[in-house]
Amino acid sequence: MSEPPTAPAGPQPAPLRFFGTAWLHHDQHYAARRITATTASLAATAAGALVLRFAYEGMAAARVGPFVNVAVILMFTVCSALAFRRTWDGFTQAPPPAQGQAATEAADPAAGRGVRTIGFLGGLLAYFLRSLTEAPGEKRLRAEYETQRARYERRTARRAGHPAKRRRA
Repeated sequence: MSEPPTAPAGPQPAPLRFFGTAWLHHDQHYAARRITATTASLAATAAGALVLRFAYEGMAAARVGPFVNVAVILMFTVCSALAFRRTWDGFTQAPPPAQGQAATEAADPAAGRGVRTIGFLGGLLAYFLRSLTEAPGEKRLRAEYETQRARYERRTARRAGHPAKRRRA
């Protein structure tokens, strides 16, 4: 029986959704995964827009009035913009460390769940746009991984010689 390959010493890369750790060396069908993620997110965005269009037509058929129509359009627009921004920021920077009540809400992924649910088109659009250039979140994870590797290399680097035997100038 063959033994499973052992992981290299030091920090390991964090997996990305749909990509695993293929983002590190762009192996394991990385290009196919990016193409699939890009087309799937665009298709999901189009399907979501179609569903919202049917919902709007349903409201028009029900004759709910102009106030409700404007309120619903405004709600979806604002929530989509907020969801886009939060999703886009999640790809580029880690959440801030929690300090106090307001920061706890910002660092808690469940805090923005309602806005992201209502503004799902913004989140899908952000995922689509980011996947055109990289695996969404790859740049942030790569920077974190390289920082961890550099720290690990500095910690494990050995000194040359015995410090007590050095000559002083």
